[in-house]
Amino acid sequence: MFADAYEVVKQFTRPVVISQRLANGQVTCGIGSFIIVNADGWIATAAHIVEPMRTFTLHQQERSDYETRLLQIRQDQSLSSSQRKRQIANLVRNPEWIVNQSYWWAMQSPAVGATFQVNAVADVAIGRLNNFDVSGVAGFPVFKNPTSDPRLGSSLCRLGFPFHSLTALFDEAANNFTIQNFSPPPMFPNDGIHTRLAIVPDALGAPLAKFIETSTPGLRGQSGGPLFDVKGEIWGIQSRTVHLELGFSPKKKDGPREIVEHQFMNVGLAAHVSHLVELFRQHGVQFASV
Repeated sequence: MFADAYEVVKQFTRPVVISQRLANGQVTCGIGSFIIVNADGWIATAAHIVEPMRTFTLHQQERSDYETRLLQIRQDQSLSSSQRKRQIANLVRNPEWIVNQSYWWAMQSPAVGATFQVNAVADVAIGRLNNFDVSGVAGFPVFKNPTSDPRLGSSLCRLGFPFHSLTALFDEAANNFTIQNFSPPPMFPNDGIHTRLAIVPDALGAPLAKFIETSTPGLRGQSGGPLFDVKGEIWGIQSRTVHLELGFSPKKKDGPREIVEHQFMNVGLAAHVSHLVELFRQHGVQFASV
């Protein structure tokens, strides 16, 4: 059903790899998805994909404040040795501060992201990548009318890069990350039907964000990727998976113990296309629509 649509959507769907080194020496590496919106290098993804950028900036300031205060205490001649030790011990040093960070936007040469424009409630973000080579992109996305919704029961599909476990190392001498045995990951589509809309209200009950719920879950690595119909037209951006209690709690034996297994249905939520279009229009981004 989605074979033709897949050929359309794969042209502009790409992986993003995020590598980070923490103050405690731990190195993390994860993968998400994004779509290339136009030939000017504008992209769209989930807000939580770019949220670590803001966290990194915050951690840099916190680390700078910590080092400044530490130096002040050490240089304060009015303090006794015990006072100095006590004040240093009271300083807060977060072992999970991000000290190094890298985003790989599916390019051999560095593609650097400018400031991203974010709707955190709707979990969407757009930004323009500098030095982004779009010469290999055969087609760009067509976005659905933002005033409409997919029909209940209609078939939709996600595309992204799940089932990839990446291991990164940080090279102190070169001051960069390397990913072991890395090759561009293959795409993975999975389909479902549109079950209902999920509305996030404000304190007065007015809608702040709208999500498209599907009968199948999004997968890790598909976050930020497209939700599309059988024509390959974009209905939204994959945000997250939620777990709905089914009310079934079968019991099973585990040796002498009896375990209650709570049953859930996993469904996907994608940010509605209207939130993307709103950001495009606010920031003068050219895009195709129907």
